[in-house]
Amino acid sequence: MNLDGVGAAVSGGASGLGLATARTLAARGAHVTIIDLPSSREAMAAQATGDLIRFAPADVTDPEQFRSALEMAGERSSLRVLVHTAGRGARLRLVDRQGDPGQLEPFQQVINLNLIGSYNALRLAGAQMARAELVDDERGVIVLTSSVAAYEGQIGQIAYAASKAAIVGMTITAARDFASKGIRVCTIAPGIFDTPLFTKLRDDVRAQLSDSVPFPRRLGQSDEFASLAAHIVENRYLNGETIRLDGAIRMGAR
Repeated sequence: MNLDGVGAAVSGGASGLGLATARTLAARGAHVTIIDLPSSREAMAAQATGDLIRFAPADVTDPEQFRSALEMAGERSSLRVLVHTAGRGARLRLVDRQGDPGQLEPFQQVINLNLIGSYNALRLAGAQMARAELVDDERGVIVLTSSVAAYEGQIGQIAYAASKAAIVGMTITAARDFASKGIRVCTIAPGIFDTPLFTKLRDDVRAQLSDSVPFPRRLGQSDEFASLAAHIVENRYLNGETIRLDGAIRMGAR
């Protein structure tokens, strides 16, 4: 799909991987709407995102808010691209140090944001894209975000790994479901990326994480995620695939 002039949305796009993706899509001519929590507006505005990018406040777990934000994303040009990066983790053990069962609420919260949010992204954006006219035999592209934790979840990542593995499982199913409507679906499974979450870590911890990556021996850069997301949109034969973007890392148990 040619990005020039199309309507695009990046959910969870106010920082990190999402913001880099929004900028990359805009640089290729897309009319980009960043969808994120209302509290993210000020932080995003401070990044000087440019004229092609605007902001729509929404919680991706709230169907009506998410639907309204996606409709806003299609106002300047039909929505044809959604890159969904909204998500988070929570450290959670199945049995804690006192021998008590792990808490249920944090597990449910992560599943609700990461998995239910991704399902909302597919169904709400898909319904909107399905109403668009065919352009070069396709109507839209949805890119979801998983993680290498989907394959090698570490101790304490039970909720995060479960939600990200489910997104991998949804990818081929969604691509087959949407095939008759001319909508492609792919997923990116990033490894360890230098996002705002990692800026709070000590230098020695960051160095240790970098050394765990076979090659290149460093943390991933947000622009590298964004470049892959844009390539998925532009490469019309990519569909139903989850692509690891991880410098060949395979996570250990801890």
